[in-house]
Amino acid sequence: MASIEAVSDEPEAWFKLDQDKRKLAVGGAWTIHESARLDRELNELEACKDIEIDASKISRLDSAGAWLLLRTSRALGKAELNVPKQYVPLLESLDQDHKPERHKSRIPPGFKGRLYKIGRATMTAKDQGVSMLGYLGRVTVETGEALAKPKHNLRIPAIFHQVEETGINALPIVGLLSFLIGVVIAYQGITQLKQFGAELLTIDGLGIITLREMGVLMTSIIIAGRSGSAFTAQIGTMRVNEEIDAMQTMGLNTVDTLVLPRIIGLVIALPLLTLYADIMGLLGGALMCYFDLGVTFPAFLRELQASLHIQTLMVGLIKAPVFAFVIALVGCYEGFQVERNAASVGLLTTRSVVESVFLVIVLDAAFSVMFSVLGI
Repeated sequence: MASIEAVSDEPEAWFKLDQDKRKLAVGGAWTIHESARLDRELNELEACKDIEIDASKISRLDSAGAWLLLRTSRALGKAELNVPKQYVPLLESLDQDHKPERHKSRIPPGFKGRLYKIGRATMTAKDQGVSMLGYLGRVTVETGEALAKPKHNLRIPAIFHQVEETGINALPIVGLLSFLIGVVIAYQGITQLKQFGAELLTIDGLGIITLREMGVLMTSIIIAGRSGSAFTAQIGTMRVNEEIDAMQTMGLNTVDTLVLPRIIGLVIALPLLTLYADIMGLLGGALMCYFDLGVTFPAFLRELQASLHIQTLMVGLIKAPVFAFVIALVGCYEGFQVERNAASVGLLTTRSVVESVFLVIVLDAAFSVMFSVLGI
């Protein structure tokens, strides 16, 4: 192929195969501007073996031209390639096979690997617990300081806003689920106690289970999934958007501003929600007893009053502030652990819900053991 006359300061790219087909001469400016034409013409080049590519007359070479030279060399059976010295580093860089190194897992196979995973999870849980205890200490100290000077440190409008968000706005879902759980407990009690002719004991069991355990436990689990996750997502999004850094730069205390209103608001709201859930659960059970046993509402209330004491209600309500404190603390703590990416917000929001539910159930079991020992 004959060379083409230059029409600019830099000669156009060209190549020429000699008659013996032993040498391919290359010259001109092998740049990206000429790459499309060169690609078409090189694809039409007849394949030859034991050929030399003489690129000594190249006046200009960029990565696109270097790639075309390397591709032509490989297409011609890895032909010998001679280029000016200044272009050798570029060709060597492009000629390297950039293969990612195979990831070598640190986890040994088999039984040792399982032990390794158990040990790693244990250490992670230990570190998480220690960090959360430290955060608990900080929040406790700052809460004491806020209560010592409430006019200066407590943000009353923010607290009432959290009471509205975590309490009033949660009434529909808490009421509906508690009502349905009351229906389920009553139905199961009636089904089992009918075998012994003791259907009326369903009312006693419904009242004790709802007021002591299910009312506060189910309400806490619902709030952990609804409000605890919201705390983590809100604070985590603020970290991603660098709003937390801006607040610290302005000298604002993030615990006073973000954490205490959420904790105090939830501690106020959850006992009230628990009482509401107890009422809705008993209402659902009363409705089931009316349709299945024919027990009227006045008869239901009389039987309930005869079997229950005020301490039965108080046992459930005493747990509510403790559960609220744990849910809010975990939600805020995980929010501050969020890294500066969206994926971390979702991951730690999920972790917040799991940890809150786990701790609530553990604490509920601990309360049950304590009340049993005290005879309450």
